Amino acid sequence: MISRSHFLGQSIAIASVFLAALVLVACEQSKQAAPAPAAAASSGATNEKVFVVFDGPWAFATDPKDPNTVLAIAPKTKSHRDLQVSASNKATLAAGTYDLSVPAHSTLTAGAPDPTFVQAQIDAKSLDHALGAKSERYVIRLPKPEAYVAAMRYRSRVGASYPPDASTERDYVTSASLRYGVTSLAGFSLAGTPDSGTFNPLLLQVDTPTITFLIDPAIGDLPTDNCSTHSREAFHELTKLLNITLYVDFPKSASGCHDKDPQKARVTKAEAATTPLQRLAALLEGSLTDAPLASTGLIETTAHYEFLTWDVPSVLPKHAMASFYFFGVRPTNCQSPVLILTTTP
Repeated sequence: MISRSHFLGQSIAIASVFLAALVLVACEQSKQAAPAPAAAASSGATNEKVFVVFDGPWAFATDPKDPNTVLAIAPKTKSHRDLQVSASNKATLAAGTYDLSVPAHSTLTAGAPDPTFVQAQIDAKSLDHALGAKSERYVIRLPKPEAYVAAMRYRSRVGASYPPDASTERDYVTSASLRYGVTSLAGFSLAGTPDSGTFNPLLLQVDTPTITFLIDPAIGDLPTDNCSTHSREAFHELTKLLNITLYVDFPKSASGCHDKDPQKARVTKAEAATTPLQRLAALLEGSLTDAPLASTGLIETTAHYEFLTWDVPSVLPKHAMASFYFFGVRPTNCQSPVLILTTTP
């Protein structure tokens, strides 16, 4: 005869097994459901880094109308080519104001900038005047980046008195890269209003994570010009536009360069000449160092002085021409330091 206690023990054992099975199923279900929140979070994650590079005489300031927007400002001058924006496609921009749209990106914003950026103060009135100087400047609006990164540096001295003190010498940023963490490389576009004419919105094709805003020298410093005349002039044009007092000097410059520095607002022999031939004679007499080629008037001519155009730089030494033709390397570059501005009342 089987006792009741035997049936009771058997029932308890069966119940325990059933309860254990329920717990096991619940655990498995919770393991499968757990990744759902993580997947939702990853949909907004930034998994691409894009660098927006500004090459040329640029300054950056917070947009006075929007604290989440930064303004990139550069002078429009005869000593430079027109501004170009390029990714996998490109366009030429006239003087004006443009907006770069960035797809969903990180909300992180840059902290203290790299100390190799030149930092300066600008009063609100001067900034407003520079932004409104039609036909004399380029303005690019874009979201504040998560970091300002040096794309290129060059040795120089920068200060509020001329010539800048030797204590200011360092490798300053001459090409700036603004970094963004984005969810996708698709969705970058440029729209804006040129000061004259029209501009059709441009959808930028970003196959590699770089967008470049480039202002090339119209010709640039010749290799025989040890004074870096173009770079001095470019920095002067930028500070003049912004109405701030800063000067640049290059420790590798030849002796006597201060006498020819365009930052000193001095009329040179070449500039005083009245005709292209007279300006050419003055330039040659000065061993190609008295004035930037932009001031000779030869850049604008097409019939008699084609040998001095950028496409056929026959006045360059043979080694420089070889680099230009065979390796695509520009013999010179604009070494004007980039400015990061703080606006004061």
